[in-house]
Amino acid sequence: MSAPQKKILVVLTSADKLPTGAPYYEFKDDFELTLASPAGGAAPLDPASVEAFKSDELATKFLSDATAQQLVKNTTKLSTVDPSKFDTIFYVGGHGPVVDLAVDQDSIKLIENGQELISRYLSVASTFYSSRKITAAVCHAPAVFVNTKQDGKPVIAGKKFTGFSNDEEEAVGMTKAVPFLLETSLRDLGGKYEKAPEAWAPWVVVDGNLYTGQNPASAGPLAERITKDLLK
Repeated sequence: MSAPQKKILVVLTSADKLPTGAPYYEFKDDFELTLASPAGGAAPLDPASVEAFKSDELATKFLSDATAQQLVKNTTKLSTVDPSKFDTIFYVGGHGPVVDLAVDQDSIKLIENGQELISRYLSVASTFYSSRKITAAVCHAPAVFVNTKQDGKPVIAGKKFTGFSNDEEEAVGMTKAVPFLLETSLRDLGGKYEKAPEAWAPWVVVDGNLYTGQNPASAGPLAERITKDLLK
């Protein structure tokens, strides 16, 4: 008898953005996917992002994929999600997460409860480590760790991670528009930030069950790493 298919909760922002197609196509054949967002229902698209990614093969494929768009238009409300039913949580990027997911209480609880569950079981049975839950975020999505804590301390403290760099934010002219600079904010919380030698190059960092990708180009490689580790 084959093992039951593992489940990934893909979390989208409810702020205007373009969900990347890379994780979707990496995950869809091997895992059961549930898309969720703070508001539930249709996850909005930013017309400027659609224009910016019009030459990206996966992005255009994603936008014209009826099955994928049905999922995007019918996301589960984050507050109704039972994290125990999923093997992995993947936070999609775009500027939206610094607007809503960074302060969304349901997202914060989702991460904190998952981390507490992992720590509790690790102290009881070391074998649980081989099946611990991967918590992943790409581009601006590591913003979800700005207000998450474990044992009274920031979840990101002492952890190696990556995310949209200050240089990349400056390059797109958004340093004054975003509520905070991701790199700076997570460094200030004690996170050990790493980035690619060159801006916009793919970069993935794994520290325990924390998986992060730096920018849009990192979404595919991050999804590939998660797939590889989940299918071990």
